[in-house]
Amino acid sequence: MRLIKGMRLVLATHNAGKAPEIAALLDGNYEIVTAGQLNLPEPAETESTFAGNAMLKARHAAERSGEVAIADDSGLSVAALDGAPGIFSARWAGPGKDFAAAIRKVEERLEEAGSPDRSAWFTSALAVAWPDGPCVVVEGRVDGSLVFPPRGERGFGYDPIFIPEGSDLTYGEMDRVAKEADSHRTRAFARLKAALID
Repeated sequence: MRLIKGMRLVLATHNAGKAPEIAALLDGNYEIVTAGQLNLPEPAETESTFAGNAMLKARHAAERSGEVAIADDSGLSVAALDGAPGIFSARWAGPGKDFAAAIRKVEERLEEAGSPDRSAWFTSALAVAWPDGPCVVVEGRVDGSLVFPPRGERGFGYDPIFIPEGSDLTYGEMDRVAKEADSHRTRAFARLKAALID
């Protein structure tokens, strides 16, 4: 199975802001429409891994739209917290997506754990599903460490507390081009292109 340039892909999200980002990562070669634009329901994310949830979302969108669908699931994992927040990264921010509160929660949990270990990693899982057909899933990961207090106004989510290996800047301090040069999502898309496009 291949992704043919110019084809329409259903992006399994109700976040309209994700569409241009995904389109850019696919080099503008595909027409991207979101599940939200098609009024598709959102599935419950019941899997225990990023890859499982990405596959679940992609299959759900493909089956309901009758078109090829792409989904991503990503988040922050902290070594001293046994990998938390992990797949619950967005949920830690609550329904209002308050990531300042989620960052405080990470810091509080680390203090409770009493561990000096600040190592962490971002994971991005990408899944592409064909209606009534196969599903391909790939992952990208970037390791780094956490810093408190948060630094930088750029990026989103947990970016202001994450310093990727080999850098002195948090994702929140990097400009978009520098971050996207080698982010977890960029790594995942490189693998997706190798599997389905190149």
